[in-house]
Amino acid sequence: MVRASGDCSIMELAKALRVSDETIRRTIRPLIDEGLVEKVHGGIVLTDYKGAEPPFQRRMQEHMAEKTVIADLVAAMVESGDSIIMDTGSTNAFVARALRRHDNLSVVTNCTEIARTLAPVGGNRVHICGGELRADDSAVFGPTSIDFVRQFHVRYAILSIGAITEDGEFMDFHLEEAEFSRAVIGQAQKTIVVADHSKFGSRAFVRICDPGDIDVLACDRPPPDSLVAQLTEAGVDVVAPPDPSTRR
Repeated sequence: MVRASGDCSIMELAKALRVSDETIRRTIRPLIDEGLVEKVHGGIVLTDYKGAEPPFQRRMQEHMAEKTVIADLVAAMVESGDSIIMDTGSTNAFVARALRRHDNLSVVTNCTEIARTLAPVGGNRVHICGGELRADDSAVFGPTSIDFVRQFHVRYAILSIGAITEDGEFMDFHLEEAEFSRAVIGQAQKTIVVADHSKFGSRAFVRICDPGDIDVLACDRPPPDSLVAQLTEAGVDVVAPPDPSTRR
């Protein structure tokens, strides 16, 4: 079951196999010990993805401190009353949590996790796209979602991406995510990409856009100098905490 979907919750396994949660926990313990699967909150995921993007729940457990830093940087840029579009992604899920400090936000998103985080607080107005719901992260994709998002014009687009190449090209793992991101960029006064340092100098399956289409890169540490040069030349403002290794 885990090989088929990439990840499974304890509840899903117990229901499918008609046993107790405790039986599942006891059964998966040797698999974890052997390194065949990894334990995440509420379930297990495959250890080896062979270059593919890990499941959403696993990504929520990875680079948590770094994503919190990025979320705080973005929350400092956004003001109460601002309008924003946010796509799906684990980093953007952290950003949504940080944005709960603000009030009266107008939010458009294709991610039900982000909608659930921001809708109940601060008098926010949250609009969620229609379309096909993806099982992994409960995000919505398809032509309907793109048509929906094109009705809005916002101050900020906040995008969570899969990779940034050495040439500053922004990429993602899924065609539908790249298509949605390109549509979102056209609806915002300013586009912010959020990415932790593991994305620097890497590649994914689908190209989203060139660096000139992005206004701000918010990251947990400064990128390599060569990448900063590419981004700066394209007019991208790189926002990151100082590199601790450069402090005296």
